[in-house]
Amino acid sequence: MKGTRHQEGYLYRKGSLWLLRYYDSEFTADGSVRRVQKTKKLAEVGPECPNKTAARDLAREFLETINHARKTPESTMTLTRFIEDLYLPFVEERKRISTFHGYRNMWKLYLKPRGEITLRDFRTADGERILESIAKEGKLTSTTLAHIKAFLSGGFRYAKRKGVINSENPMRDVVLPLGKPPGETHAYSLEEITQMLNVLPEPAATIVAAAAFTGARKSEVRGFLWENYDREQIYISQSFWRGHALEPKTRKSKAPVPVVAQLAQRLELHRSLSGNPANGFMFPSPAGKPVNMDALARDVVVPLATKAGVQWHGWHDLSSRACNKSVPARRIRQDDSKDLAARECRGNAGLLHQNRGLGCHGSDATI
Repeated sequence: MKGTRHQEGYLYRKGSLWLLRYYDSEFTADGSVRRVQKTKKLAEVGPECPNKTAARDLAREFLETINHARKTPESTMTLTRFIEDLYLPFVEERKRISTFHGYRNMWKLYLKPRGEITLRDFRTADGERILESIAKEGKLTSTTLAHIKAFLSGGFRYAKRKGVINSENPMRDVVLPLGKPPGETHAYSLEEITQMLNVLPEPAATIVAAAAFTGARKSEVRGFLWENYDREQIYISQSFWRGHALEPKTRKSKAPVPVVAQLAQRLELHRSLSGNPANGFMFPSPAGKPVNMDALARDVVVPLATKAGVQWHGWHDLSSRACNKSVPARRIRQDDSKDLAARECRGNAGLLHQNRGLGCHGSDATI
């Protein structure tokens, strides 16, 4: 069978070197396999390899991976070719579009410049060397390095399932190098949320409240639907990443989320300002698409929150308010709700009706 034939090669001495001439299978650009002759430098003539017998032992060790009956011609593909031609298309077809984009960016940024090694020759030591090189050059956090390792490990698992390689996953025993410690996350206090809600116009205030008091991810808030809201809870049925409608990230995420009193009041006001829709997106852009929450934060939330003395840490940290130790995940105590509602009423009666051109009710920033 092609790619599994046994050979001993032609061993010879040239000057002070022991050389081995042998044949190997090569995976070509058009997908065919061809046999090519190659030459390998085994060792220099010296104490460690003084004669042909010692050189022959080195030759047998080198040819073992080529002669092994389990090896396939496809294993001579470079890591780059395998990832780009086989693994990334598989990820695009089977995984979330956000996962595919994350993998593709990770590959281009960190791994592709190091991808000329063949799958057959890739060892655990190579995986460790690559990660150490990336850690040294990129000054990445331990979390990012773990994601890179997981990406490569997933690639080799796929290669093994498809019969491209028949060896153990070389990334399995790779030890992560030291990376930068991950940055601390910031869980907004109730006081900070109150300050923001006191200065934000509609619908920005309601969007911030929805993220803070449901614990929903930014992509899930974008996918909130009126038909999934019964004034007591919101059922999370979808998420939106860029322009793509997706299933929620986890099974647990696809579930009803309790709606506390002051959020319910804001939602009713927002619904009234929006023309009392019975269905569709809760927070649409003027074009009818899900609100662009990054643009909303940049153009509306950050300037006004900063002016009020609140530092913006992003939507992720805002939703973690519902995961704070004092507030269990996706549940806010009713005494917090009453306290917040009372504080909002003071000096804020007209603010909800100001600047209706902002956010969902007319700003191009939310398209």
